[in-house]
Amino acid sequence: MTTYKLAVIAGDGIGPEVVAEGLKVLDVVSAKYGLTFEKKEFELGAKYWHKTGETLPDAVLEELKTFDVILLGAVGDPSVPSGVLERGLLLKLRFALDHYINLRPAKLYSGTTGPLRTDKPIDFVVVREGTEGPYVGAGGVLAEGTSAEIATEESLNTRRGAERVIRDAFAPPQLSQ
Repeated sequence: MTTYKLAVIAGDGIGPEVVAEGLKVLDVVSAKYGLTFEKKEFELGAKYWHKTGETLPDAVLEELKTFDVILLGAVGDPSVPSGVLERGLLLKLRFALDHYINLRPAKLYSGTTGPLRTDKPIDFVVVREGTEGPYVGAGGVLAEGTSAEIATEESLNTRRGAERVIRDAFAPPQLSQ
């Protein structure tokens, strides 16, 4: 039986509910494929930030690096200034773990209705680079608070980043062992 160390970060908003359902799915997968998950929960997100003023302490990040899998729920809460949790938790994790792929599946299931419904199926995955481009945070505001105020945003992309995300987008899926 294969055992994986699983860090669980429920996050904010719908995160705890979605993560709870994800853990149920892992229980079914575990039983079917003979896997075991040693789970440890981490209280990170808006509640933690309000309690401590921190998003992701370095000691916790180092501990998270020892896990095989991190299950992370939604991050963000209106009670926390915009960008604090996104940069301090989500992006800090991505950069520290070099988690460079964002997978965004899109599937329209039969029996559903809506403006996208046609006779053709919708079933695809958007693959985005998650550690470069706008995530680098290049840009800023000039002449802030004046009538000449201007905001800039730069998308910085390396050849390495582009090549690996394109390669992974078209590679057949594989389970890592």
